[in-house]
Amino acid sequence: PVSATEKKKKKVIYVIGTQLLGRVVCVSSGHSLCVCVPQDVRVYNEEVELEARDPQQDYMLYKDTCAALAKLMAEIQELKAGGAKSVEIEERRTQCSVHFITLKKLNRLAHMRLKKGRDQTHEAKQRVDVLHLQLQNLLYEVMHLQKEIGKCLEFRSQHEEIELVSEEEFFQEAPAEISRPHVTRDDQHQLTLARLDWELEQRKRLAEQYKMSLARKEKIQKAIEQKREYLSSLQPGLQNIMQASLPVQEYLAIPFEHMQKQAEVSRHLPPPLYVLLVQAGAYGQACDKNLSVSISGDVDEAKALSRPPEDSQDDESDSDAEEEQQNTKRRRATVGVQLDDKRKEMLRRHPLSLCVDLKCKGVLFHQYLYYLSPDGSVLHLFFYYLMNLNILTVKTKVSTTTDLSGAVSAGELLNSESLLNCLYASDHGKETPNPANRYQFDKVGITTFADYVSDLGHPYVWVQKLGGLQFSSDFVALTMQWVCSVPEHSIIPVSSECQHLFPAKVVSGLMRWTMMSYQEFTELGFVQHVLKAGLVRETDLFFMAVVERGTARLLAAVVMNPRYPEVAPLFSFSLHWKEERSGRTDDNLRAMESEVNVFRSELQGPRPGLQLLTNQIQRLCVCLDVYLETESQVCDGSEGPKEFPREKMCLRTARGPSRLKPFKYNHPQGFFSHR
Repeated sequence: PVSATEKKKKKVIYVIGTQLLGRVVCVSSGHSLCVCVPQDVRVYNEEVELEARDPQQDYMLYKDTCAALAKLMAEIQELKAGGAKSVEIEERRTQCSVHFITLKKLNRLAHMRLKKGRDQTHEAKQRVDVLHLQLQNLLYEVMHLQKEIGKCLEFRSQHEEIELVSEEEFFQEAPAEISRPHVTRDDQHQLTLARLDWELEQRKRLAEQYKMSLARKEKIQKAIEQKREYLSSLQPGLQNIMQASLPVQEYLAIPFEHMQKQAEVSRHLPPPLYVLLVQAGAYGQACDKNLSVSISGDVDEAKALSRPPEDSQDDESDSDAEEEQQNTKRRRATVGVQLDDKRKEMLRRHPLSLCVDLKCKGVLFHQYLYYLSPDGSVLHLFFYYLMNLNILTVKTKVSTTTDLSGAVSAGELLNSESLLNCLYASDHGKETPNPANRYQFDKVGITTFADYVSDLGHPYVWVQKLGGLQFSSDFVALTMQWVCSVPEHSIIPVSSECQHLFPAKVVSGLMRWTMMSYQEFTELGFVQHVLKAGLVRETDLFFMAVVERGTARLLAAVVMNPRYPEVAPLFSFSLHWKEERSGRTDDNLRAMESEVNVFRSELQGPRPGLQLLTNQIQRLCVCLDVYLETESQVCDGSEGPKEFPREKMCLRTARGPSRLKPFKYNHPQGFFSHR
């Protein structure tokens, strides 16, 4: 066993030069002593031994040593338990100490091997970091070079924006010292440089020409200014000459000055009045020397109307600001005042108007007839244009030198309110001919235009035509007139142009034609398919037609679009004869609906097709005759009902599984066939 004093002794050996120095620590004094060791002493170095040892063998040695140490420990325990001699125990302790020394040595070798591996790993990491840094530098350089290459590829020189002449034209026109064909034909770069040089030469030449042109332009402008000053100096003299020539113009009846002024003013007329001016002036010059046309009104106000809004806004900005200040001080206008202002604005007339003068030739009073004498009597027609209503109105005035107040009949005949009435049938000039005005009147509370005729004039239809204004006929009025006229006679008024569409004898007749509301129409059972299809709108007109023949009664619900005849009426049928039938339950009634609705192009008639409704109802009567006459009924063994004798000639009374009847009429043969 090693004593405690022996464990404190330390010995370290250093290699210095070729000698070995040994340091010995004294236990009693604690001082270390250095001694020299001869050179032939062998030195133990574990690092050198570590390189020669195999780690796997050291691992196996470690396992064997641990096993032997465990075995010795077990033996020592058995010996102590068995009371063996101390000699045997000391031997095994000595062996255990040797094994402990071996384990320490293996531990040192393992720590040295670990340190060496860490050092190698650190060195390898440093090498990898250096290589990675170099790689990053190279990648950055590559990216930079790629950006530079992209910039170079995307670079667009300014010469590319210049439209150069073609190569063929360049070689033809450019001189040899610039084109250099022996060099530029093979080198694209030199060719581009040569073309740029030629472009520069051409631009220099054109710049010189431009300067010369500017100089000529300035000279011409100076000459124009001089001539303009000369012409402006002539204007006062020409005006004096025109004033001096006025008596000559009046004597020769050539009013040049008046015509010139009227032409200037006519540019501010609205289109309808301008059309009337041109037409009346042309007629007066060509056919009637006693007719003259003149323009009257405020020209400045007309110019203000024709001026664009942005121009007038700058001129009237100050006045608008003042008006706004005044309006803020005033109290808010009532509803009645606002409606009056809206009515005045809607009935506003154009500032310019036309006056057509007709000189009359003779006078003769005979009871209720009169003629004006050759004493200078003139009929004045004043034409006005209502801008918001888009209609023309006319007022009349008769200028006579004789006093007609004593002649009662003449005074009534010359009344301006009724002088032009009924020049055409039913044209009283009391209501506006423009259908759109009715909706405009509803917005401002105007019931009838007749209340304003005395102030604004009469809107006769012939006046609108003189100004080129055309308005469509009133569909609702025509429809209501037709509705009121049909039930009186129960006869469908078919025009002569459409007589060939129907047979000569039609027994079924229209017994009633009444108007109904949309709610009443939706309550009918046989029109539900039309409602589901979305073919009906609340703005349409709805009628119920009743066609009868004997005991058979056919109800026809008619839907009329306000755009009639562009949109054809739509018919739906329900037959009451022995039982109620409709197009949903009877194939032949469905075929009758097709004849009336689908094949309406045959019933259009002459344009604009206003006879379509009449022809559809007439065809309905014809189809009902065919239906009743060809309907099979077993009665005493005879074909056909006795109530409706066969009067229509049919090639076949029925065809197909659905037993459809022949509803198509063939003219001029006069027989019915299937489609």
